[in-house]
Amino acid sequence: MNFDACSLLESLLFAAGDSVSAEQLAEIMEISEEQLSDVVSELNADYEARGRALHVLFLEDSYQLCTVEAAFPYIQKLKEPRRKQNLSPAALETLAVVAYHQPVTRSSIEFIRGVNSDGPVNRLIERGLIEENGRLDAPGRPILYVTTQEFLRAFGLSSLSGLPDPVPLRINEEENGQDMDTPEE
Repeated sequence: MNFDACSLLESLLFAAGDSVSAEQLAEIMEISEEQLSDVVSELNADYEARGRALHVLFLEDSYQLCTVEAAFPYIQKLKEPRRKQNLSPAALETLAVVAYHQPVTRSSIEFIRGVNSDGPVNRLIERGLIEENGRLDAPGRPILYVTTQEFLRAFGLSSLSGLPDPVPLRINEEENGQDMDTPEE
């Protein structure tokens, strides 16, 4: 059977079930990454023209076959028994710190939040939203944390540049007695 490029890409992404790097896809398909980008555009245009429930999503340097947003409520019903508990406010706060300050150490997360963050960091790692990304070249060699592609997928982002600008924190100096600065890494 001889596949055209769109069918081949679709089958590779379906079989992978996760994102696949553009480099790996281009190598397997024996085309350039520029040609791959054209194939993705053609496949997405075909999906849209036919009113299909799929599209190919670009995540930083990789592609993933995904369903359209309109299908989400129905997929959610299908997956409901396996649905995980929502993130706690502490976990969301920790995730925001990592997203905006990455790569970041646990001690920096705790400094910014003002409380111990072992639990939220561990839950975010378990959920695949953050991961270890090396160690800081400092005494004790603390672990550096970054967000993952699962984070991008979960929040509908194609890259970290899609994050909204952070809102500056204003602390009443009379009540607090000092300015709050984040640590330099």
